[in-house]
Amino acid sequence: MKILIVEDDLPSRLFLSKLLLRYGSCDVAVDGLDALDAVLLSLEQNKPYQLICLDIMMPKIDGLSLLKSIRDMEEQYQIPQEQKAKIIMTTAMSEVEHVQVAFDIGCDAYAAKPLDTTGLIEALKNLRIIEPDNRS
Repeated sequence: MKILIVEDDLPSRLFLSKLLLRYGSCDVAVDGLDALDAVLLSLEQNKPYQLICLDIMMPKIDGLSLLKSIRDMEEQYQIPQEQKAKIIMTTAMSEVEHVQVAFDIGCDAYAAKPLDTTGLIEALKNLRIIEPDNRS
C-alpha cells in the first residue's frame, strides 16, 4: 500500500510513520504545499496514494483546502471511486468543528489527537484498508 502522511507536528509524524510502515510504504509531507506536490506527482505517474493521513491545521495550505484539492485532482485524473485514496483527517480536539466540513468535502474517517494506536487501527479496519486480524 502506498501511504502519504501529511503532518507538521514531528511527534505525530513519527508516530504515524512507525505505525503505518508495517502496512505499506510511507511518504511524508510537512505542509500542505509539499503534500499537494506529492499527490500530483503520484497521479501523474499513475501510482496514486491508497491512504492519506491529513492534518487539518497546517502551514501553507490547510488540511481542508488540501482535501478539496486532492479530491478535485482525482476527478481531473478520472480516478474511479473505488480507487480514490482513503483519507483520514487528524485533528486536535479543539478543531472538531472542522470534522463535518471535512466529511462534506470527502474525507473517509478522522482521528483525534493525541493519536493512539488502537483508534487508528480501528479506523484502518473500518475502511477495509487492513484486515480485521492484523494486529498493532
